[in-house]
Amino acid sequence: MSDSRSEVHIEVPAATVVTATRVWLERAVIGLQLCPFAKAVYVNDQVRYVVSEAQTADALREVLERELRTLAQADASVIDTTLLIHPQVLTDFLDYNDFLDIAEATVEALGLEGVVQIASFHPAYQFAGTPRDDVTNFTNRSPYPMLHLLREASVSRAVAAFPDAPNIYQQNLETMRRLGTSGWTALGLEAPVR
Repeated sequence: MSDSRSEVHIEVPAATVVTATRVWLERAVIGLQLCPFAKAVYVNDQVRYVVSEAQTADALREVLERELRTLAQADASVIDTTLLIHPQVLTDFLDYNDFLDIAEATVEALGLEGVVQIASFHPAYQFAGTPRDDVTNFTNRSPYPMLHLLREASVSRAVAAFPDAPNIYQQNLETMRRLGTSGWTALGLEAPVR
């Protein structure tokens, strides 16, 4: 990780972080149908919200290890997916993006390849080759930096049950283009200030 970027540690109450995340899920992920699989696990209360107090990448890796084990060992009817939200670390998107390699290596080191996968969300998410302000980046913009831990078996079942699954990415880009930046802003999804 680069030492040229500094972290800004902002302490936000965990309840505030979870509330903002739930609003984002309801209004963007489910409301805009960015993930057609999200509604069922959300409605069935199978989403585990973990707000990490980690302030370093190493501390976050330790929390990630614990949460990967927890998800892999839990009954899917109780915890189907985990949102590991880390508002105090990796607030810089480039640092966060660098950490994704560490996250994937952690999955592999725990022997969970093919069992759990990680999806990435960040307030400053930017796809390679897009300008920072391109509205399509908002498909992966969340109120706080987070790692979404998903069971591969659940993803496979959901994809098999959704005939249009291969087109989700493209549909999301079109949704964001139709919505526009002003439409996204109107959803009120920015992280609340302390």
